[in-house]
Amino acid sequence: MRHVDFSPLYRSTVGFDRLFSMLDTLGQPENAQTYPPYNIERTGDDAYRISMAVAGFGQDDISIEAHRNVLTIKGEKNGEEKGDGELLYRGIAARSFERRFQLADHVEVTGANLENGLLHIDLKRNIPEEMKPRSIPIATDKSGKKEIEAKAQ
Repeated sequence: MRHVDFSPLYRSTVGFDRLFSMLDTLGQPENAQTYPPYNIERTGDDAYRISMAVAGFGQDDISIEAHRNVLTIKGEKNGEEKGDGELLYRGIAARSFERRFQLADHVEVTGANLENGLLHIDLKRNIPEEMKPRSIPIATDKSGKKEIEAKAQ
């Protein structure tokens, strides 16, 4: 088991506790999910897309929920589909799943669509105006000149 001690970083950072706890849980095998497979891609400066292979699942079988920086995708088959003949081999998995993604602050789900067995979830980072960098003016003396050094008199 690989464990990294983040305690030296706690001394010089403020507000990153959640980040360090997420990094701590990455190496734990009980959190390793392999089904269904997915891709995460950047589609713009502040836009992302999660594409998940959900072959065999319909729109009514999948639920998507975003709550407190966690995106949860659940898939559950409503009933066993019966074909005309006897099933000899099942290669398309139809087992239930639940996949969770940690979202950064100010990342919102903008839409989702199911197309050709792929579930596409679009995300966008919307940073509020008060969180964006702003320029701070430097005060000057009454004459309007910025004084660096005072002259000795």
